[in-house]
Amino acid sequence: MVPNEWWIHDVGDDQVEAPAAGVPVTVIDTGLDLTHPEFNSRPNTTALNTQTVVSSDDIHGTAVSSVIGAPSNGVGLVGVYPQAALQEWDFSDGSLSEILAGLDAATKRGRSVINISGGFLGFDSLLEQGVDRALRRGAIVVAAVGNDRQSGNRSFVPASLPHVLTVGATDQSDRFAFFSNRSSALDLAAPGVSIPVAVPTFFNASGFASFDGTSFSAPLVAGAAAWVWTVRPDLDPTQLEDVMRNSARDVGRKGWDADTGFGILSIPAALAAKIPAKDPQEPNDDINLVRPHAVTASGTRLTTPARLQARLDVAEDPEDVYRVWVPAHNRISASTRSGANVNVALWGPKTRTVYERGTALKRDLLAYSQRSGSRPDTVRGRNTTRAGAFYYVDAFLGKRVSAASYSFKVSVSRR
Repeated sequence: MVPNEWWIHDVGDDQVEAPAAGVPVTVIDTGLDLTHPEFNSRPNTTALNTQTVVSSDDIHGTAVSSVIGAPSNGVGLVGVYPQAALQEWDFSDGSLSEILAGLDAATKRGRSVINISGGFLGFDSLLEQGVDRALRRGAIVVAAVGNDRQSGNRSFVPASLPHVLTVGATDQSDRFAFFSNRSSALDLAAPGVSIPVAVPTFFNASGFASFDGTSFSAPLVAGAAAWVWTVRPDLDPTQLEDVMRNSARDVGRKGWDADTGFGILSIPAALAAKIPAKDPQEPNDDINLVRPHAVTASGTRLTTPARLQARLDVAEDPEDVYRVWVPAHNRISASTRSGANVNVALWGPKTRTVYERGTALKRDLLAYSQRSGSRPDTVRGRNTTRAGAFYYVDAFLGKRVSAASYSFKVSVSRR
């Protein structure tokens, strides 16, 4: 099967040597066939729950896992990161509760790259919170964009959610695959046509098959991301995602496009890519991500005075919300400065979300600045009560701006 793994050269897997097992890849999918010759004696393979593989409905997880970590053992095929530490969560019927349980189980074990080659139509707030919680715990989620191009490019989650590394499929000519969704959330692409995979022998007596789909592009990126993170452990989760995006080999229209994202996965380039600047306090897209006892127990707090550099992206990181303590009778001042157009708003202690409308908006939005172009924006407010409270400063993109870096400054004083 290895001679048929055309993707090996396409992503540069034959140009560099994979490390020993390190940062694990967690596969949230149907169960892994642990009796398969590729896996029955494979080291560093951990079942996080019971793996059930009894029918043709159960073959997907074995196929996906083989693309990541089929060992170089002279049997069948080889995965993108043959020595990878594999963690397997059998999501049974693919229900939301099982996917959330898999995210929780994986991230409780520490740093991980989580592969989800599936999803749900539309939007789900609980899944978004699960992804954000995983990022806060030090994991990233890699997801297949979907195979719906010929049926209207319907949007799937988790692929369309912020902070997810979203992967499309390409063919042997480095063109987007005919089935691969066109998406504004697409980060990069990887081979997804005629991909050799392992399957249970009840499905194919040889134990192997060749499949198409973004389901098999995503695990190439997930395995490669775990490889890069193992070799470059100082990267934080958002830096790792930036490295994987920014190092992709550009194809098609110059720059980012909705067919292949920033380009095709390149393992050598990702290993050598410049370390991007940190994006502090992520995820912090809304109040519930920074307030304690919401998405996470601790939340986040920005100690003042503060000066920092951060980034926004309309698809990956649409808002940056900072939680700031303002003592009684103290004033708060916050400003943004950017070469693009980054605006700023100040919200009061009772705010539940920066997307409030109606009476809640009138009550909680204390000040905002939306100056056009690159002019700095500043907001000011005062805590007129007798008790200290947390206020929220929201940095957000101006109209028709898709991404921007900005400097942020906030201070609290009695004057």
